[in-house]
Amino acid sequence: MYFLTGWPRRLLCPLRSEEEPFYIQPSSQRFYFAVLSETQLSIWFSRPSVLIVSYIESAKAAAQFGFYQRAEWKPDDSMVAVATAKGYILLFDVLGGGDDKYLYEPVYPKGSPRVKVTPGYKEEQCAPALSLEMKKPVDLEAPITSLQTLQEDLLVCTADGYLHVLHWDGLGGNGRKTICLTSIPFSLDLQSARGGPSLDLEGVYIRCMEYCVTLDGFAVVLSDGRLGFITPLSNSITADQLQGVWAADVSDGTCVAVNNKYRLMAFGCASGSVLVYMIDTTTGSMQLSHKLELTPKHYPDIYNKTGPVRLICWSPDYSVAMVTWECGGLSLWSVFGAHLICTLGEDFAYRADGTKKDPIKISSMSWGAEGYHLWVLPNKQERRRQEEQQEVEMVSPPPSLQAGILQFHFIKSALTVNPCTSNQEQVLLHGEDRLYLTCGDPTQVHNTTDMQPHTHLHHQDGSPLHHPPNSSLSQGLSTLLGHKHWHVVQIHSTYLESNWPIRFAAIDTAGQCMAVAGRRGFAHYSLFTRKWKLFGNITQEQNMTVTGGLAWWKDFVVVACYNFIDQQEQLRLYQRSSNLDNAFASVTKLHSDTLLLNVFRDMVILFRADCSICLYSIQRKNDSPNMSISVELLQEVSMSRYIPHPALVVSVTLTSVRTETGITLKAPQQACMAESIMLNLAGQLIMLQRDRSGPQVREKEAPANNKKLLPFCPPVVLAQCVENVWTTCRSDRKKRHLLEALWLSCGEAGMKVWLPLFPRDHRKPHSFLSRRIMLPFHINIYPLAVLFEDALVLGATNETVLYDGLQGSSEPMEVLFPFCTVERTSQIYLHHILRQLLVRNLGEQALMLAQSCASLPYFPHVMELMVHVVLEEEATSREPIPDPLLPTVAKFITEFPLFLQTIVHCARKTEYALWNYLFAAVGNPKDLFEECLMAQDLDTAASYLIILQNMEVPAVSRQHATLLFNTALEQGKWDLCRHMIRFLKAIGSGEMETPPPTPTTQEPSSTGGFEFFRNRSISLSQSADSISTGKFNLQKTFSMPAGPSTKGRDVECAENMYIDMMLWRHARHLLEQVRLRDLGCFSAQLGFELISWLCRERNRVARVDDFVLALKRLHKDFLWPFPVSLSSPLKNGRSRAVLSTQLLKSQSADSLLIMDTAPPQAAPSNHTWLVGLGEATQDLDTASSAHSNQNSPQMHDAFLSPLTNKGEDSLGSATDLTESSSVVDGDWMMVDENSSTLSLSQAELEHISMELANKGPHKSQVQLRYLLHVFMEAGCLEWCIVIGLILRDTNVIKQVISFLESPEVPSETAQSIRNGLLAVDRWASTDCPGYKPFLNLIQPQLQQLMESAVEQVQPEAFQPTCQSSKLGGTEGLGGAALPRPEDSRGAAAPLGLPSLEPAGGFSRPPSEDCPPEQTEEQGEEEGNYDCTLS
Repeated sequence: MYFLTGWPRRLLCPLRSEEEPFYIQPSSQRFYFAVLSETQLSIWFSRPSVLIVSYIESAKAAAQFGFYQRAEWKPDDSMVAVATAKGYILLFDVLGGGDDKYLYEPVYPKGSPRVKVTPGYKEEQCAPALSLEMKKPVDLEAPITSLQTLQEDLLVCTADGYLHVLHWDGLGGNGRKTICLTSIPFSLDLQSARGGPSLDLEGVYIRCMEYCVTLDGFAVVLSDGRLGFITPLSNSITADQLQGVWAADVSDGTCVAVNNKYRLMAFGCASGSVLVYMIDTTTGSMQLSHKLELTPKHYPDIYNKTGPVRLICWSPDYSVAMVTWECGGLSLWSVFGAHLICTLGEDFAYRADGTKKDPIKISSMSWGAEGYHLWVLPNKQERRRQEEQQEVEMVSPPPSLQAGILQFHFIKSALTVNPCTSNQEQVLLHGEDRLYLTCGDPTQVHNTTDMQPHTHLHHQDGSPLHHPPNSSLSQGLSTLLGHKHWHVVQIHSTYLESNWPIRFAAIDTAGQCMAVAGRRGFAHYSLFTRKWKLFGNITQEQNMTVTGGLAWWKDFVVVACYNFIDQQEQLRLYQRSSNLDNAFASVTKLHSDTLLLNVFRDMVILFRADCSICLYSIQRKNDSPNMSISVELLQEVSMSRYIPHPALVVSVTLTSVRTETGITLKAPQQACMAESIMLNLAGQLIMLQRDRSGPQVREKEAPANNKKLLPFCPPVVLAQCVENVWTTCRSDRKKRHLLEALWLSCGEAGMKVWLPLFPRDHRKPHSFLSRRIMLPFHINIYPLAVLFEDALVLGATNETVLYDGLQGSSEPMEVLFPFCTVERTSQIYLHHILRQLLVRNLGEQALMLAQSCASLPYFPHVMELMVHVVLEEEATSREPIPDPLLPTVAKFITEFPLFLQTIVHCARKTEYALWNYLFAAVGNPKDLFEECLMAQDLDTAASYLIILQNMEVPAVSRQHATLLFNTALEQGKWDLCRHMIRFLKAIGSGEMETPPPTPTTQEPSSTGGFEFFRNRSISLSQSADSISTGKFNLQKTFSMPAGPSTKGRDVECAENMYIDMMLWRHARHLLEQVRLRDLGCFSAQLGFELISWLCRERNRVARVDDFVLALKRLHKDFLWPFPVSLSSPLKNGRSRAVLSTQLLKSQSADSLLIMDTAPPQAAPSNHTWLVGLGEATQDLDTASSAHSNQNSPQMHDAFLSPLTNKGEDSLGSATDLTESSSVVDGDWMMVDENSSTLSLSQAELEHISMELANKGPHKSQVQLRYLLHVFMEAGCLEWCIVIGLILRDTNVIKQVISFLESPEVPSETAQSIRNGLLAVDRWASTDCPGYKPFLNLIQPQLQQLMESAVEQVQPEAFQPTCQSSKLGGTEGLGGAALPRPEDSRGAAAPLGLPSLEPAGGFSRPPSEDCPPEQTEEQGEEEGNYDCTLS
């Protein structure tokens, strides 16, 4: 179809003149344009668009003849007739300028191959010099209303009611004939015409007339506004041989334009609408086909204010009509009424600041060659107004050039002139010098940015859409839908300058090769090479012209052309890869002119000027060296009985479509056969099927070479008003409905699909069920291509860009018109078809079709659209619907797993008023909510909750929200949990309009115990001596309220309490099941105040009943390996503090730094935070992790000897290194020097590797440390013991046992710990000997625990005290490892928050089998404690 592009170009007349041009008339080939002003006739050339000659009437002659009014060309362009105001016809001879006389010639650089051109070649690209000579005028003695040219005659209508037939040769020959209008009988149809004139034509004359070749008659508008059609009954036009029919009920006609290709007459009316009539072939009456009018829906401001229709212009290929009104504006419609563009609305009518523009008023317009330009003459008043404004603006008026002609530029679909491109799944548009393609670039098909989202999508969901590169969808949906930009290919300038205009364009199936044909020859282009191929021999190019179109077959261009040298029609095939030369072409002689060509599999179908159809087979001959082609005539079918005029055939297509009973699901091989011919005859789609009624020959019996093709049955009309037809020759068992269907575009009636109906499961088909069904549906775009398997229609649409750079009252044309662009569009049509099938009770077919498309990525959207469209129509209908479709649609959707999502998404996109109607059909939202919960589809359930909240009382929605909240907590859907908290609060407070925002880390309360590390400064270097070990204070870390928001609230509302109760219940549940990891995650994600809650639950649920079970659960939960026993004694009993610090990077229980001589509070428990001191450590880690089980448990006492490297202050230096020095300090050097001077024995290496083998992932270690800190803060000492055991950290055990001596600890706790440790000891002896060395190590503490006397303490002593915040050293903090900010560079976030991890969140720690080096690095990446809660 046609699309406006860019700005209009203004052509200025170089001659000075006061007169304005007001009438333009093109020559038959549209290479010349006659432009009239009052006393001036100018001839313009089309390319270049220049003025060639101008004839200016003398004042005396002008007074005699009157001003010029209209003009008409002789069909061979040799004469122009001009009608004047006083009833004269002036005939002008158009004379050539003799040899080599050109106004404009191209100039080539020296050495250009185009200089040595063949004779006569130059004319093609020069503007010729012409002259005009006036012959003797003819006086008709009455004002002239209309001029119309015939082959040898000129028809002139005058205002006195006469029709004059003049011979073009003037007075020679038979002179002229005059026919009085009253003598022509007019009737409603030809059958009733015999009874004499039935229309009173007294005083009536013909206001406007146009001749239609294919109807062989004249469409006329009479002066009283009535519409008629006059037919000559014989070859000559004489009074007694004319017969007229008129259209009933119309009396406001203004103008007429006929469409020869579709046999239509478009009459403009005073009401502003265009009535398009056809002639009924049986009765000869005028029948209204359709109307072209602006709708109030799209043009509410202007649709009834346009005024009468002023002009109608059909494009040269008759596929579109341009209309303009008295009020101005341009509007473009396709032949059967699809509206393409209108300049009375949107950006055309308004400036960027919102002010309204006056539409441009047009006095005359005409299409240029091949429809690439529309030449427009603006109204005189329009121009005067502009010029006056310019003179006011500018002091010096510009030289008065004659005001301009406007040239609007169009690009059009290749389908308009070369309909064989309809079997490609590509959109191809061509402008006068470039091609626009939708296909992607072959080199970038698999890495373009717009491809990526699609490919990822397909990899994740396993969609079958991700085809291998060579499949038919290789450029796939991603390039066809991914963006709105075109792939623009500039047509080669050398070819263009001598062969303009481009008449045909074609593209191959893969969308990688294009071919174009202009006035002579053709050229082709490949996207692979990005090069054009032109004829090497210009003579060969200039000696052929393409007549029937172009098509691609595999690697060959198929051309139906006329050869000027042999003067005959030929079918040629040129291979793409070889040079473009006749030597490499396969040439087949044809007997008649070819009008249309098409390719189906390995067959070519030609439609010829004698109304016959020829089928040819094409085969490659592989034996010859240069891959020649053999073309054989298979069949000829004469259609002259059915086709009144060969020019009426719009397209011819060979298809595999059949209607007969042979259609079953078993026989998809029939899709390969050429079964029928589809012929678009002036908008009527005619089908010729093969006749299988005769005796059938089995294929085996027939010899291969003389297999006779079956004849065709008489034609059947399938549809009316058809503009384009799409069909494919591919077959696919899974999508037979879509691939074996026939798609039609029918103008304003939208699209139609002729869908095959298959019996299900190979059952015998019902006798009453037809084999195919025609389903109409509307889409919002003009269809240019159909993607069959993908259930998509591709199209294009005009967009506008406002340009305000030239603001001011003197607005040039560029500002009056916005800049026009063409964008790609696409639309899904599957929901329309499913709906149409359901309306017709073909639910089984709809189900089969939908199941075949269920893998498409937008299938859920298709389902939603279907529900939405039906719901909107039925729920807003004013009359009751006797047979509503919504229950059927609802039942249909339940067949698919996405039923629940579809309904809720549709409801949420629909207004609330329609919900009752929707849920009456699909079911109660409460039941649907419960189904979602049962199916574990929590996100969909959350959507239903919003619906319940609007439709039910608050109590119901709270009840359902609670259910969902608990399920989400259980499944760890933290985002959903946060939304649910907000939702529950909003229900309670009735503030759903402004729900409280989801908490973020900026609010101190949001992260629970995690906040400890961010907001608290801890001095690690404080001397430990100031803290008495015996004194135990519980410190509450937060002085913040528990509720997420305290604004304007003194007392926590019941709603917060309700939510807190649920959170507490979930935390209790997790702790009872010993799911500490989940508890930590829950606390960090939902900002749950873990420490304060644990303080309350210290003596209830936060007790440990079974230490062994808890220990085993933690090992499993944190992927922590059970310790392995050591098998060989260490040879060297001395430990190396600095080295160990560097290698182990952990505060694991068997740290090499523990000395029994040192007081417990001085134990440097902090070297966890020195993560990653240099690369050497990682190398050692990986090296040592190879050895695993070679150290024995007996020699652990060796670790307890004092450090001797540094003499007396060894303890201090160890502490300095680990506690007080920053990682980036000079102490680095000390570490490196030490490590370089120490010599490691084999046994020590083995021991180190043992340590690494007994440690879990770094992340788990950090998480356990964090939990240890939380439990220590909350005073849950039993849990501290369990975590101390798994970390094998003697410090923790020592600390807890020293706390037990405090009078504030209840005796049950001490008793429980004592029993628990004994149980662990027993279990270690029998089941897990790896724990024995550590238990031996803490033997003294166990002894102390056994011996200690138990004191009873009041439970009130447990309240947190405010002085305890002064506790400084590690001891006061319960021995938890607390970093200074600079020390914590490598420490991972205590709880791996999702925002910090690339994959998997908290729930996927590094796997145990990954080497320690990787684990450490991951830990380092996971960041500091300065992390935000997402």
